Amino acid sequence: MTKQISFNLFEMNTVGHISHGLWVHPSNTRHRFNDLDFWIEEATLLEEGLFDAVFLADVIGAYDGCRGGPETALREGVQIPSNDPLLVIPAMAAVTKNLGFAATFSTTYEPPFAFARRASTLDHLTKGRFGWNIVTSYLPNAARNFGLADEIAHDDRYAIAEEYLDVLYKLWEGSWDDDAVVRDRNNRVYTDPTKVRYINHVGEHYRVAGPHLTEPSLQRTPTLFQAGSSARGKEFAARHAEGVFVGGTTLQSYRQNVADIRRLAEENGRGRDSIRTFASAVIVVDKDRESALAKAEEYKRLSSAEGYLAHAGGGGIDLAAYPKDALIADILAAENRPGRDNSPENRRYAPGVTVGDALEKLTNFDRSAFYAAGSPTDVADAIERWVAETDLDGFNVRQFLTPGTAEDFITYVIPELQRRGLYRTKYEESTLRERLFGAGNRRLPDTHPGARYRGGANLDGAPSIAGGATA
Repeated sequence: MTKQISFNLFEMNTVGHISHGLWVHPSNTRHRFNDLDFWIEEATLLEEGLFDAVFLADVIGAYDGCRGGPETALREGVQIPSNDPLLVIPAMAAVTKNLGFAATFSTTYEPPFAFARRASTLDHLTKGRFGWNIVTSYLPNAARNFGLADEIAHDDRYAIAEEYLDVLYKLWEGSWDDDAVVRDRNNRVYTDPTKVRYINHVGEHYRVAGPHLTEPSLQRTPTLFQAGSSARGKEFAARHAEGVFVGGTTLQSYRQNVADIRRLAEENGRGRDSIRTFASAVIVVDKDRESALAKAEEYKRLSSAEGYLAHAGGGGIDLAAYPKDALIADILAAENRPGRDNSPENRRYAPGVTVGDALEKLTNFDRSAFYAAGSPTDVADAIERWVAETDLDGFNVRQFLTPGTAEDFITYVIPELQRRGLYRTKYEESTLRERLFGAGNRRLPDTHPGARYRGGANLDGAPSIAGGATA
């Protein structure tokens, strides 16, 4: 195998992301996540390790489905307390020149105009290294936080996301020409108003006049990521995403899902090579196999079953409240909640899975299809096999300890992958999109749906600012 493999560090601006209970480990510094130095140190480390990006997850609600409230999540530190992922990016960008930043933001609850400016600002400040992980948010508590009685149905959230993206493309790609900012001191003209236009978007969910408030950034549209395992999610990803986080239970199922995404992208006129695919990797490595296995046992010993239960109950299902022989499918059917047929819980568990099965899977991280614990050679062998058998392009590395997980990966795994020609020895690209698709691919390709608004095309006759019209 000759293709180089991409690696992001899977992060969240919180004390406990997905390795629940390990905040108590004496070498873990997760309690410092409120400290800007924590993020500066991490960015510096990842740049030294030539990581593609730090990938920042996020939720906008509490996990309160376990035992009828958020008490377990609060006690165990399950993604609460947590902070805004976007706000740490400028500090991390200031101490790096190459590391990318992909952050999660939801299309369901906040209007697109404000996010368009926020994203463009981050793309400017990072010099084109910003990516957006598009989510529609599934936590019931998130819906209640934004004034709704319950979740918006799954497919309705995706319909909102489609229009959300349409508004953003119009702002990012169509509102300003590349040469709109002239900075003509002699004639006292900073921006040529004939090259900036309203978008005058009027749709089912949004009315946005424009113009975009931010001049074009290096990428214009940030690099787009998305995770969707449902049929609707795959369709959405095939139209919009450039990086897709693929789900599955076995290497064969991952390979099938990767093939499905590439096929759907081709059907959408984008080409099979227009999407890079990623999965979560669970890696424990040390100087030799014995040391790594001992480390993994320590992680298991400190892991919190209560924390994993709270996380699993985030979508409103309390596994602890049901007998271990109860079928997950029956529980979900009995709840009969909006969008439940396509919820993350229903997609996570295959037919016939019981509560006992689910609990065992939740609390055993070594059951992942992409789990490796061993020496540098052991882990590199596993990674090489994963890619060969699935056609994945890269992985989000799950953290057990900060900074220990990243330090171990950089110390032990990267040199072995470099020796095999599977990992870069230096950065060669300037923007995050170029990191995925090669130097020179700074902007959205012509085959992407966002490109149809370039130069003000397809804005339904929206005038330039000099024309004087408003929405």
